[in-house]
Amino acid sequence: QMQLVESGGRLVQAGDSLRLSCVASGRLFSRYGMGWFRQAPGSEREFVASITWSGRNTNHAEAVKGRFTISRDNALNTVYLQMNSLKPEDTGVYYCAADKYALRAALFTRAAEFGSWGQGTQVTVSS
Repeated sequence: QMQLVESGGRLVQAGDSLRLSCVASGRLFSRYGMGWFRQAPGSEREFVASITWSGRNTNHAEAVKGRFTISRDNALNTVYLQMNSLKPEDTGVYYCAADKYALRAALFTRAAEFGSWGQGTQVTVSS
């Protein structure tokens, strides 16, 4: 039931950096873990990164490890995805999502574990 709005996606060149933001409505944001997923045309939605409600633990997909960093600012109801050294294969629609249940300590990679989704923001990386 949480409303999420992503922003920051745009056309960039390979090697560039970009920071995506996801702003959540309501006062329950800080109780939920958050995740980022992405989807290229004709492809399955894939896990990118996740962070626990406290921000103490994170998980990043192997394909982005060392290049992307998820973080959150609970005071601003915002989760971020810092993307560095972007590659053309990073192109896709990026979605943020909130955990299905509050205060979970575990980090999940399956979309089914997330209950609220934003509309997505397009990231295009040219070669």
